[in-house]
Amino acid sequence: MNRRKHRRMFRKAFCVAGADKVLLGYLAIFLISSLLILLIEPSVESFGDSVWYCFAVATTVGFGDIAAVSTAGRIITVLLSLYSIAALAIITAVITNYFMEISKARASESAREFLDDLQHLSEMSKEELDALSERVKQFAKE
Repeated sequence: MNRRKHRRMFRKAFCVAGADKVLLGYLAIFLISSLLILLIEPSVESFGDSVWYCFAVATTVGFGDIAAVSTAGRIITVLLSLYSIAALAIITAVITNYFMEISKARASESAREFLDDLQHLSEMSKEELDALSERVKQFAKE
């Protein structure tokens, strides 16, 4: 399977699952959270610090150099943490689904090749028949 087909399959899996909307929604919530944290938290002095804080929350690393002290800041932190976990779970599921689809496509392609070989047995050379026999034996072992 070529790279173009792989990319197309990944985009399809990503869009069909709605992960594109989840990712865009996540980016919007991340930026809004960063802005709100900047406005609410007294220890956050710049937008860069706010983005850094939200990154630490989203990745659940929690560096501790900045902490939410206000109730509203803590609520935003909890909501961002939960949404980050959910978004990561969805994206992980999409990637897993993508690899499963590739595996199915390869199996289907292999089955088509095998059926094509069976339909043309009379045209095969001795070496091709031996190779086909080995594939059948290998399949039987699995």
